[in-house]
Amino acid sequence: MSVDSLMILAPLFLGYLIPVPSALWRQRLSRLVSILVYGILMLLGIGLGRVDGLGPKLLALGGTVGMLVGAVAVANLLGLWWWSRCAPMSLSFNESRSSGASWRMLSDALKTLGTVCGGVAVGFLWMRDSAWVGNAATGCLMILLLLIGCQLRNAGIALRRVLFNRQGLGIALTVLCTSMLAGLCLVPFLPLSWSQVLAVVSGFGWYSLSAIVIGDALGPLWGSAAFLNDMLREVIALVAIPALMTLRPALAIGYGGATTMDFTLPVIQRAGGIDAVPVAMASGFILSLLAPVLMAVFLAIGR
Repeated sequence: MSVDSLMILAPLFLGYLIPVPSALWRQRLSRLVSILVYGILMLLGIGLGRVDGLGPKLLALGGTVGMLVGAVAVANLLGLWWWSRCAPMSLSFNESRSSGASWRMLSDALKTLGTVCGGVAVGFLWMRDSAWVGNAATGCLMILLLLIGCQLRNAGIALRRVLFNRQGLGIALTVLCTSMLAGLCLVPFLPLSWSQVLAVVSGFGWYSLSAIVIGDALGPLWGSAAFLNDMLREVIALVAIPALMTLRPALAIGYGGATTMDFTLPVIQRAGGIDAVPVAMASGFILSLLAPVLMAVFLAIGR
């Protein structure tokens, strides 16, 4: 899921202006960030649980969505592995060197998955009125970004590392190129033209955009396929990020696609530390700008 770029950048910049000199308050800030992370994950799960006809959609489109998700994931991860070899990324967290690192990675992944699944169950079984969920998730995200801005300032990270980030640019371009390659490989197996397939894989996780744009152009069936493809990218990323971060940070950040600028950013920050935030923001920002442009261009070609 992605929200307007200005909405994302405004609280981040505002938080960057707030000094937090006290070590005690910095600890409290980190604790509050962790609480908000799980709160947002729960709200996302509730929203997914309230999607109309989610179960039937998954069954009807299972084969198509499986091909899309599988091909894009394999291409993205192989490309990001190559990028991580060409431009190694180092983070200043210590979990990878501790004896309990493997258990912590598994524990974080299970807690992330459990929170999202718990939210889905709540939304599906008990939540009658879910109109407030999207607004609540966005509100929590704005507060969270404000706090992350504070952490960036107090960690001594300059904003130019967010806006002009070579690692983030490389990750974004790798995700872009490998997604296009995966789309071209799928052309013989899908009843769409090459440009329409490329449009479907150009959401990069921004499912609220792709569902509307692809649905309007290619019909509700393909709108649902694009929605599920991008939604599952976000869900898989939320679970995979804690496990991948200490092994290959570029893979953990890159697979989140456009969502690394917003809803997977808290999980990236928690798993990789504050040094991972500028890279994630840069990569997500670039892909968020490219997604609507690429979809519009490819759909125009396919007419």
